[in-house]
Amino acid sequence: MQIFYGLKELPPGLGATAVTIGNFDGVHQGHQHVLAQLTGEAARRGVRSVVVTFDPHPAFLHRPEAVPELLTGLDEKLSRLASFSDESSGIDAVLVLKYTAELAAHTAEAFVQKYFVQALQAAAVVVGHDVRFGRGNSGDFSTMTQLGQANGFAVVGVEDFDATGPDGRQLSARCSSTAIRTALSEGDVAAAAVMLGRPHAVVGEVVHGEARGRELGFPTANISRDSEGMIPADGVYAGWLTDTHGQRWPAAISVGSNPTFEGVARVVEAHVIDREQDSVEDFNLYGQRMRVEFVQRLRGMVAYEGVEKLIAQMREDVDQTRQILRTAGTPITQ
Repeated sequence: MQIFYGLKELPPGLGATAVTIGNFDGVHQGHQHVLAQLTGEAARRGVRSVVVTFDPHPAFLHRPEAVPELLTGLDEKLSRLASFSDESSGIDAVLVLKYTAELAAHTAEAFVQKYFVQALQAAAVVVGHDVRFGRGNSGDFSTMTQLGQANGFAVVGVEDFDATGPDGRQLSARCSSTAIRTALSEGDVAAAAVMLGRPHAVVGEVVHGEARGRELGFPTANISRDSEGMIPADGVYAGWLTDTHGQRWPAAISVGSNPTFEGVARVVEAHVIDREQDSVEDFNLYGQRMRVEFVQRLRGMVAYEGVEKLIAQMREDVDQTRQILRTAGTPITQ
C-alpha cells in the first residue's frame, strides 16, 4: 500500500481510481465493511483503490474544546489500513490530507472537483449514506450522487454495519467510532473488540515509573502518558503486550491512579505473566514502543487496606488473566 501525504506526492501515472473518504478512526468493522466494498469495486473496474483520510482529525479545527479521544493515532491507522484485505485484494493507496482551515473552506463541489475528479480521476466513489463533506458539511450522499452524474463517476452507497457479539447479542445499533468510545469509557473492552474486529490497543513508549510493582513482586511496563489510543475506564484487564517486532506476551494490565498508594496521575501498566523477571537486564523494555491490547476487564480500580490485601488481589488477577487468555484460544508461551 502506498501512502501519499498531500496532492504533491501523487504520481502523474496513478490512473483511474475507486475512492472512499473518511476519518477512519479505529479502522473498525464498519470501516472494514466500506473498505471491502471499495476494493471489490476497484477490482471490478480494473482501477486502483484509494482511501482519502485526514490528519489531524477535523474536530481539532472545528471543535478544539470537544475533540474526541481518538482510538488510533495516524501511524496505527495507516498500519491497520495497510493490513486490510478481503478475498480479492488490499488497498492500493492512502491519500492523507492535512486538515487545515484552507481545506475546510472548500465547497462540496470544489472539494470533489479538486481531489476526486482532477487529482484521483475517480471512476467510482464508495461511501456510507451518512457521508458529509465540504464547507460546513454541506455535502451529503445526495450531493455526491449529483456530482458523480455531473463528473462521470459512479457513487456506491454502503449500508451501516451492525455490531453483533459472538452470542448473537447486538452490541450497538450501528458500528461506529463513537460506539466504541462509549464501550471503552465503560470498560467494556470485549464489546469494543467485537466492533473493532480485534482487541483495542494503546501504543506508547515504556518509561520508568515508581517501581512499586517490582517492589510488590509484580514488575510492570509503564506506558508513557503521551501514548496513542483511547485509554479505557480505570480497572484491571487481561490482555497482551506486543513489541514492534511482533513479539507478544500475556499481561495483566492496570489502568488508573494507584488509589492504594494515593496516586493522582492516571497510568497504564502491564505486568507480563509467567515469565521470570529477576533483573531489569533479563527483560528490559525501557525506551521501546509497545502495544498494550485489552481483551477483557477483570474488575474496577479499588483502594485496598494494606499491601498484603493488594498483593493477594494481584495474584488473583494474574490467575484470572491466565485463564481468560487461554479460554480465548491463544496459546500462552514464554
